[in-house]
Parts: sequence; C-alpha cells; structure tokens
Amino acid sequence: MKIYKAYAKVNIFLKITGTRGDYHEIISRFMKVSSLYDELSFVPKNSEKFELIGDFNCPTEQNTIYKAYIALKEYTKSESLTKLLKNYGVHVNKKIPSFAGLGGGSSDAATFLRMCNEVLHLGLSKSELAGIGAKVGADVPFFVYDFDSANVSGIGEIVEKFNEEPLDLEIITPKIEISTPKVYTTYRELYFNPINGFKADELKRMKSIDILKKMSIDEANDLFKPALHNYPKLKESYKHGYFFSGSGSSFFSMKEING
Repeated sequence: MKIYKAYAKVNIFLKITGTRGDYHEIISRFMKVSSLYDELSFVPKNSEKFELIGDFNCPTEQNTIYKAYIALKEYTKSESLTKLLKNYGVHVNKKIPSFAGLGGGSSDAATFLRMCNEVLHLGLSKSELAGIGAKVGADVPFFVYDFDSANVSGIGEIVEKFNEEPLDLEIITPKIEISTPKVYTTYRELYFNPINGFKADELKRMKSIDILKKMSIDEANDLFKPALHNYPKLKESYKHGYFFSGSGSSFFSMKEING
C-alpha cells in the first residue's frame, strides 16, 4: 500500500485581525516543513469498526482523522468509503509532536482526505476537500492545498499561495503540551490588540526571510506572550533568534541566520 506524507508547518508570523464570535480571525504565513512529516497508509484489518493504528494520546472519536472520515462520509454519502474503512485501518507513523504548534493533527486529517479521494476516485476538487477539512479544524485547508508557503486568513479557511523559496528551518519542541483554546482565551483577556488591515496587507506581501530578519519573536506572533503567561517553562527552551509557531510549544529558526 502507498505511503502518504503528512507534512508539518510553522507560522512565520501569526497576527490577530479581529474576532468572529468565539473565534479569532488571523493573518498568518504558513510554511510547509518538508523535513518533518507523519506517514499514513491503509492496512488490511479483521474488525469492521473504524481503526487507527499508531501512537495516539486521545480516543479515536476525538482524533482528527476520524473526524475527517465522518465529515467526508456526510459530504459524499459514498458506500465505497464505508466499505474501504471496514476492510482497512489507517496506519499512522507519528513523527510530528502533538500540541506543538506544528499542525500534525490537521495535516493528518488533510492527508487522509486526499488519500480517500485518490484511492476511491471520488473526483473531489481541492476546494471541496478544503471545505470538508474546515469542519474538522481551522488549519486543515492549508494542508489540503499542499502549498509550500501560503497566507492564511479568516479563521483559517482562506488560503492564498505565496510564491517564495522554502526556508531551511531548525525546530525545537519542548515537552510541554499547550492548550490552544487556553492561549487564545488569555490573548483575548489580557493581550487583545488586533492589527489593522494596512499592516496585515504589508505582512502578506513580505517574504518570510525578510520577516524573520526584521521582527522579534513577540512582534511576529501574537500568541507568544499569552502562551508564556500560561506556560512559563517555555522560557527555558527559548533561544535568541528563534520564533514561535502557532500557539506553541515549538520554536524555530532559519539555519542561515543562526547556523
């Protein structure tokens, strides 16, 4: 069976532009990390129930791959999809750390959707798959499109390809499990300061290499201070010249700058 790669991402910058109900609207540059990925494949099984094989720390019903399966089934009403998952389990070789701001769960969900679309010849477009993925998680559409670099806005559903050379990044992930909702809540309560449209447009046009050379860690990511507020131990892993991905806990740097 073919093995599919589910790549990690980092947020070169992540700025809040406003709120939409309980959600926060963002502008962010997502960059694929080609050197870090989970591996997904379909494997034969005996039981007819949905089965995930891999090192997961949550019940199957809470897993993004299972949620992607339910969303895809509701959208397509495909009998061949039901049959596939009765006969095959989803094997995941997990390499992307969880709760780390690297998008592992979202990437797995997106890769699963693309696997099913390919194997079953469902004929769904990337925009259809992205719409299904958005029901699973805000970051899933980016991974569906599989861009090397993209500006992501709204609550994650607007993905615009950004043409630039991928950067050679070094990633450090401390063993701290971050709660993204907790970080966003702290941001809203203590650090709320959305940027205006002019600043957002300026960031969208800048190359990632220039952003990393010009901005500091807290200038680039609005969630760094609220994450630090909730998880002071993050300070122990921070090094000068490093940046913060998503709501953490991962730090990254460009090897050309620090190496």
